[in-house]
Amino acid sequence: WAFAEAGFGLAMGLAVAFLTESFQIAAQVLGLQAGYGYATIIDPNSQADAGVLQVVTALISGLLFLTLGLDRQLFRVLAASFERFPAGSWAPSAASLDGIAQLGSGMFSLGLRLALPVVALLLLLDVSLAVLGRMQQQLQLLSLAFPLKMLAALALLAALAPAFARIFENSAHRTLAALWRSLAP
Repeated sequence: WAFAEAGFGLAMGLAVAFLTESFQIAAQVLGLQAGYGYATIIDPNSQADAGVLQVVTALISGLLFLTLGLDRQLFRVLAASFERFPAGSWAPSAASLDGIAQLGSGMFSLGLRLALPVVALLLLLDVSLAVLGRMQQQLQLLSLAFPLKMLAALALLAALAPAFARIFENSAHRTLAALWRSLAP
């Protein structure tokens, strides 16, 4: 019984982890391109060194998780699993595990789609600085490019913050739908 119940709990936890880790992947890609990868701080969740954008993204995704009421939705899924399957009778089906696996594969694509607008802006900024440096060799572009890229990335992230909240909400709906499908007999 314990293994069956732990299996369902593991499936639920894995689905939620896929949701939040997609934003962590985006923060990792952005932090590397924007120059935030050089600064590390202590992550309050794991007590390990982490990039600044990763810690901020983890905190924001946790706040969005609670703000959207996903904790209550997970309790509803858990209560429905107790009603539908008596203790120890849940067995994973191919369809239920396929939904969780699709969430895992969608984690990488969602993370890259979140990071792509900022990476494209930083690429345009690099090209424009290269053209400017070619036209005016006396400019010290190395000392100018680093803070400029960090500021541009931060400004675009601030402008895209409402869209990220909607994307998180849509991803949360897909996650909950996959969890409800895992309860289907």
